[in-house]
Amino acid sequence: MLKDFNKLETFLIVVKEKSFSKASAKLGISQPAVTQQIKHLEEMLDAKLIERKKNGVRLTKEGEEVYKIAQRLTKCIQSAEQDLLKIINKEITFIIGASFTIGNYILPQIMQDIKKVVSNDILIKVDVSDVIVNNVLDKKYDLGLIESPIFKEGLIYREWMDDELVLFSNTKLPRYVKVEDLYKFQWICREEGSHTRKLVAETFEKLGVSCKKFNVISEVSSSTAVVNSVLKSPVDKEHPVVSIISKYAIEDMVKEGRLFEAKIKGAKIKRSFYITYLKERKNDPFLQNIVDMLLKLKK
Repeated sequence: MLKDFNKLETFLIVVKEKSFSKASAKLGISQPAVTQQIKHLEEMLDAKLIERKKNGVRLTKEGEEVYKIAQRLTKCIQSAEQDLLKIINKEITFIIGASFTIGNYILPQIMQDIKKVVSNDILIKVDVSDVIVNNVLDKKYDLGLIESPIFKEGLIYREWMDDELVLFSNTKLPRYVKVEDLYKFQWICREEGSHTRKLVAETFEKLGVSCKKFNVISEVSSSTAVVNSVLKSPVDKEHPVVSIISKYAIEDMVKEGRLFEAKIKGAKIKRSFYITYLKERKNDPFLQNIVDMLLKLKK
């Protein structure tokens, strides 16, 4: 039994998370698979270990004993892995792939926290979410931080931060913009095919707004280019230059009064950021320490 530590690991995570569904998300396997592993463990030991309750799970007497033994085993394994990592980390650069908003506006604020966990060099690669996901799969990146839900086999996805896309300009806007006023603006848009543009188009379509009728003066390929294009445009009170972007990309400039944010009546454009990594690295304590730290830093 000790040769198959996966079932004991699943047992430990179910107990820690106090939930089969939360354990499923953390392990990157289905909830029925979690249930099946616990069942196999109970059959091997010929004992009931966990009882499901409305408010979570409860260990039986036998479950308490198995939990203590599994914890001791985990500590021994982690200690040995940490000793190996002390050698490995001297030669390996930890590579994080981050989509544009995360890489340019969120990571700079939390790099010191990441460096406390990663004792070696860190390299940040900023690109579109699709490229990041493929590079994590190809083992070119250790970790991916993405803003588009591109789900592929072989990867674990952890929901990370909540984001909202907001309307902004270098000209002061009304607190709430009417749908019909959107046609009066000059627009800076993301390029065709970008996740942001798709999300905005879907939201406007539900409102009955046709983006094709907008006065689009420029299309750009990154969130940084969007911000700079609006920021450097001439101030026009009658036909303001506007765009839509993550709230994180402009929050400092809004506080400084260099940019102005507004809400669109009847619309909220929300999305989630995700952490992704290889399923085969789910037991990597070095990687898991970084993932756990990032999850604690949710805004």
